[in-house]
Amino acid sequence: MKRLYPYLTYAGALPFVLCALCMVLDIHIIPLLGPTDQVISVYALVITSFMAGTHWGQHLNVEDQWRLYLPTFSNINAVLLWISFLILTVKLLLAVFIISFLVLLLIDKKLLQAALISVDYFLTRCVVTGIVILTLVISAIYA
Repeated sequence: MKRLYPYLTYAGALPFVLCALCMVLDIHIIPLLGPTDQVISVYALVITSFMAGTHWGQHLNVEDQWRLYLPTFSNINAVLLWISFLILTVKLLLAVFIISFLVLLLIDKKLLQAALISVDYFLTRCVVTGIVILTLVISAIYA
């Protein structure tokens, strides 16, 4: 059976692409979902928290320094993103999400170097993170 994660990972980038496209097309409200800037902000909050949560889950299977670093960073990341969501303007919030996605990718690079994730998974993450960051930059420009 083929691995499912590449398909789910790319599918997870679609809402970012669609929201950025809506912003470029000056569509301020997505029917049934709400204001476009809020839709992308909430989705980014969910996905960055989810990605941090995958790191938290990985700490359960390691014994070295990662056992401390992964859950600590994932919790700090999720709380800081939530606070940022509550207090920042959309443009600043999207910038924070960009930084968070880059930091999460850097952590994955370190996990790859420690042989805790596969090369295929890391390459998928690189491509999708690039897509997501590009859409966040576009969204911030049009927000």
